[in-house]
Amino acid sequence: MARKGSVQREASGVKRERAELRPAGPRPSASRLPVLGLTMGDPAGIGPEVIVKALAGKTVHRFCRPLVIGSHPVMEKTVRSLGLPMRVMKHADLQQTFPKAGQIAVLDPLENPLGPFKMGEAAERTGAASIAYVKTGVELALAGSIGGIVTAPINKEGMNLAGFHYPGHTELLADLTASAEVGMMIVGGPLKIMFTTTHVAIRNLPGMLTTDRIVKAIRLAHRGLREYFGIAQPKIGVAALNPHAGEHGLFGDEEQMKIQPAVDLARASGLDVSDPLPADTLFGKAARGAFDGVVAMYHDQGLIPLKLVAFGTCVNVTVGLPIIRTSVDHGTAYDIAGKGTADPGSLLEAIKLASRLARLRDGAAKSAVKRQA
Repeated sequence: MARKGSVQREASGVKRERAELRPAGPRPSASRLPVLGLTMGDPAGIGPEVIVKALAGKTVHRFCRPLVIGSHPVMEKTVRSLGLPMRVMKHADLQQTFPKAGQIAVLDPLENPLGPFKMGEAAERTGAASIAYVKTGVELALAGSIGGIVTAPINKEGMNLAGFHYPGHTELLADLTASAEVGMMIVGGPLKIMFTTTHVAIRNLPGMLTTDRIVKAIRLAHRGLREYFGIAQPKIGVAALNPHAGEHGLFGDEEQMKIQPAVDLARASGLDVSDPLPADTLFGKAARGAFDGVVAMYHDQGLIPLKLVAFGTCVNVTVGLPIIRTSVDHGTAYDIAGKGTADPGSLLEAIKLASRLARLRDGAAKSAVKRQA
């Protein structure tokens, strides 16, 4: 958990004038694509590289108007190191004309340019900067200045070195938006998986699995499948924790004592939910269409099948926020940072999904206004 009030303080000298940015006025029809803030993530990781590669072609510009929220000097250096014929432009005002393919608009929220750092290493400086980028993106999204955010990876160690004690993006975003109930859903190929727990040690897992926590994950899975994927009555498969779903208590009793009671409560509220099913067969059934989504009990239980069927193209969606947020399915990849070998596939998919969700939300808002008129 973060220290109380830790995200309320200014991170690494964030400029206060960013909150004055307001949505642009009416635009020509060709410019009505949503503005998405692409937060750069940890400057010492592969975030800057995958952003530059994603923006190098014309694909992203067909879906949205991208605004990179990060370090202008780092983005310039990344373009040079990749040898791409692209121009990095400072973008301090959302009223400006957005760049076309081959140009990168960068909003740098730091009061002073980011100081020197070493690629592939966690540090307080880069950790604080990565939080500043996320915080700026959230503020702009909450103000309606941008349609949503797509986040490049942050480093948990660097974030904690900077004094922000969160296990990951999800908890940070919940705090920044004062959201009471959020969850991590990752989609890839035929699978859509909500996670009951995320970044926790396996030895601590049984104690963290409570009926309330599992009910919350089921509820968020239902909400995400309805709101983001238009499934009116989603059918949700629930993974067991133990082999063979515990075999009636022979291999553990979490299914009987915690998971089944959560399923019963979810069903009582009208949700279509399975009994706890053995994970070794559940994900295959979901991939073949038996379930619209799956609730996994822990990180690797859900990520292994996801990355098996859709490695490099999975997308993380935070369900329960008042803003749209998607993200890549990978970390900072310090081992390849700065080597020019990072794959932008997951970021491209995250941008496409965020663009679609932003258009859906905008359309829903306009329809609501018409109904009230």
